[in-house]
Amino acid sequence: MNQNALNRRAMLGMLAGAPAAVAVLAAPAAEETRSAGRILMPIGDATEAMDTLYPFFRMQEAGYEVVVVGPEARKYHMVLHEIPPASGIPWDITEERPGYHMQASMAFRDVHPEDYVGLIVSGGRAPEYLRYNQDLLRITRHFFEANKPVAVLCHGIEIVSAAGVIQGRTVTTVPKCALDAQQGGAKYVDQPTVVDGNLVTARGWQDHAPFMRAYMKMLASRPGA
Repeated sequence: MNQNALNRRAMLGMLAGAPAAVAVLAAPAAEETRSAGRILMPIGDATEAMDTLYPFFRMQEAGYEVVVVGPEARKYHMVLHEIPPASGIPWDITEERPGYHMQASMAFRDVHPEDYVGLIVSGGRAPEYLRYNQDLLRITRHFFEANKPVAVLCHGIEIVSAAGVIQGRTVTTVPKCALDAQQGGAKYVDQPTVVDGNLVTARGWQDHAPFMRAYMKMLASRPGA
């Protein structure tokens, strides 16, 4: 009898005599499938693409499940925000150009923030209108009341300011949003990343490396992590 026949016979014997072994072969190890936790990411139309996509994939790479939510459960238009580097007529403010699209799996009103270990608020023009959504403000307040890790980038400061959760904090954001931080009762500083309690803030996508490094450290050190 050749070696292949012996191998097949051995496998058939294991299948017949050891059902538990089949489950081990068929299913990946629990450590490979268990999520490190669920991270909530609110978006809207004109969410900045780079601000959003880098943390979206970085968190998944680290084993977290990122749940994207919006005013409604639908697809949203992301944009690119940048001051044109070489324009015949200089821009004083960012130019907005079409970007990718991203699907929100749930509406803000249906979110139970207790189910999530962290919150990431990205930038772009979306926060200008998202900050009026009372369900999003309710969600945002939960993360501060529960002292869960929160990451806020660029224009995202408008949402946490509107939620009334940054009084007395030191934060950073894109310089043109410094007033939003100050009106929310925070101290604004112009530096790449600031950590204050459960909150890490950054100016823009150029600061992603120190921003996400600080946020990942915060998540890893939370109770029960």
